[in-house]
Amino acid sequence: MALQIIECLSKSDFKAFVNFQFDLYKGNEFWVPPIKSEELKALMPDHNPALEFCEAKFWLAKDNNKVVGRIGAIINHAYNEKVNNLLGRFTRFEFVDNKAVSKRLIDKAEQWLKGKGMTKVHGPLGFTNLDHQGMLIDGYDYLPSVGSEYHLPYYKEHIRNFGYQKEIDWLEFRLFIKAVPDKAQRVAEIVKHRNGFNVIHFTSQDEMRKYSTRIFDLLNDAFADLFSVVKLSDKMIQYYTKRYMSLLNPSFVKVIEGPEKEIVAFIIGLPSLSSALQKAKGRIFPFGWYYVMKALKKPKVADLLLTGVDPAKQGTGVAALLINELQQVMLVHGVEAVETTGILETNEKAISNWKNYDHIQHKRKRCWQKELV
Repeated sequence: MALQIIECLSKSDFKAFVNFQFDLYKGNEFWVPPIKSEELKALMPDHNPALEFCEAKFWLAKDNNKVVGRIGAIINHAYNEKVNNLLGRFTRFEFVDNKAVSKRLIDKAEQWLKGKGMTKVHGPLGFTNLDHQGMLIDGYDYLPSVGSEYHLPYYKEHIRNFGYQKEIDWLEFRLFIKAVPDKAQRVAEIVKHRNGFNVIHFTSQDEMRKYSTRIFDLLNDAFADLFSVVKLSDKMIQYYTKRYMSLLNPSFVKVIEGPEKEIVAFIIGLPSLSSALQKAKGRIFPFGWYYVMKALKKPKVADLLLTGVDPAKQGTGVAALLINELQQVMLVHGVEAVETTGILETNEKAISNWKNYDHIQHKRKRCWQKELV
């Protein structure tokens, strides 16, 4: 094996970085490919504003000029300032089942982070909590949502062998949608009237766009104390709005306002695009957009992407109201099951909400950690 570790410097290097996973997972029925152009832009400072407060490097592993692995390393200075620690992240770690390859890659990331003064490395984590995060360690036989991750089963054994230990896990659920009980409907009405809540329904993306900044402001407040989270800047809000808004079905987005017209909660669902993106094979044009649009119309499965509740309104029943509203929409559209994205295992309130449904807890992702000595 003529193994080389090469830093990504040119656009062709970064294209090879993005394309490697398409070769690695070719024929895998459970891997959901990203849109290549968007994934490439996420690595570029002139497109991704996270690189204003993050430093990052990316490397390829090549064997006789064939790509056999990749890894990135990130220093999120905003997060390190928040937690008052010197933490480095590894990200987008993919490799063939060869420990020489994975070891050379992780060593390269660790060396760079240590050279930058970091005392600990953890991951996989992205630039923000809305980027790639977590390594799948359980649930390999289920199709993930577009907001989640899929990895090969041997990854966790490699990472353990390199001295990494568990830091925290995310849990994912599949919920089975049934008719909303009359009691739940009555409770929802009581919650609305008692608190002066008003449910905002959307029929167009233009209507949603008017609320996008306020939704992200609430997200910043609701997620402020969660693991790996940093406040999203105005530029980051614009970036994520532009990147994801066009994919949303307005009917699956609900906002709840309080008596002063303030946003107190939101929920963002999405007809599952996982199968559509598999058919698109990483490209929106010329045919990928057709598959996406078709998937948005008659979904059997929906993804639950984001939920946020004003911390001051916890305990008012607003979370149950959100879910009740979204569930009614899903029933109208013929949705039979919902995939959640990762929920931190320490978030007992959210987990207890999902356990009220007919459900399975079928996937688990992990963030690993290691001291740099």
